[in-house]
Amino acid sequence: MKDKIYLITGGTGSFGSTVANLLLSQPDTKEVRIFSRDEKKQEEMRLKYNTNKLKFYIGDVRNYDSIYYALNDVDFVFHAAALKQVPSCEFYPMEAIRTNVLGSENLINASIEKKIKKVILLSTDKAVYPVNAMGLSKSLMEKLMLAKSINLKKNETILCATRYGNVLGSRGSVVPLFLDQISKNKTITITDLTMTRFLMTLEDSVNLVFYAFKHGQQGDILVQKSPACSIGTLVDAIETFIGKSIKKKTIGIRHGEKDFETLISKEEMTRVEEINSYFIIKADLRDLNYDLYFNKGSRQRKELHDYSSNNAYQLDKLEVQDLLKKAKLLNNAQSK
Repeated sequence: MKDKIYLITGGTGSFGSTVANLLLSQPDTKEVRIFSRDEKKQEEMRLKYNTNKLKFYIGDVRNYDSIYYALNDVDFVFHAAALKQVPSCEFYPMEAIRTNVLGSENLINASIEKKIKKVILLSTDKAVYPVNAMGLSKSLMEKLMLAKSINLKKNETILCATRYGNVLGSRGSVVPLFLDQISKNKTITITDLTMTRFLMTLEDSVNLVFYAFKHGQQGDILVQKSPACSIGTLVDAIETFIGKSIKKKTIGIRHGEKDFETLISKEEMTRVEEINSYFIIKADLRDLNYDLYFNKGSRQRKELHDYSSNNAYQLDKLEVQDLLKKAKLLNNAQSK
């Protein structure tokens, strides 16, 4: 869109920098703002791009005033700022709440006040049937988004969200950890070979967000039809590509982890629309007047299954290799 200003919270991360790069490549982008706490990463990003179209704002979504100021004249927001590490959120759950819940509420409220056109919030498969503090905080972020969206008029700020599985190569992804351990001739540490996870490339995650940017309506949660695989298949794919045996050690499941993840609950599947390679979970727009449901009932619930990493399409070893190559994670693996 011509002469539009975009703001990316947590914009120095792998996702934010990729989105910023794409937006800067568009001739009609007027300005891209990076909002984050890390001045060192901001300086590195400033030197890398060296363009007046890229602006930097030091701040924290926990502080309403800092995000409110950064939103002056902004048209669209991508909200990527979050505490994402499952173990650290387990040990410091209030920190997860302050950033992922209260920080998101600050962003939403400030965006509505500033009349931002659309806000896309980044969520995770861990928000579905959550068992850890990170997933619980992201689930509450989604609930905040839905609650706010119900009360917004058609011409007001559009709030929508995207849910991801594991983004290959992003901060916290297991593949760079494995490759680093292999390069140092260390034993790779495996939680559980039978554990399954959704896999998507950084490019896939950005495409999902831009699909939400173009098509997301009030209260929508958008999900890519992602494939999955077991940790065992992932390790086999890396081992086969490298062409040598890898030393392995099973250490067990970490704090707050599940055997498999779910991108859409079976309850949400009753509200899902399928469009090409995406699911759109439409908002439940019922209000607090439940009299209709107590006295007259509602439509029969369909028998549907959730969309989990156990029942999604399972990648085999060669398909995992292809995905890792696409994510450019195996390009230099043989030389390590």
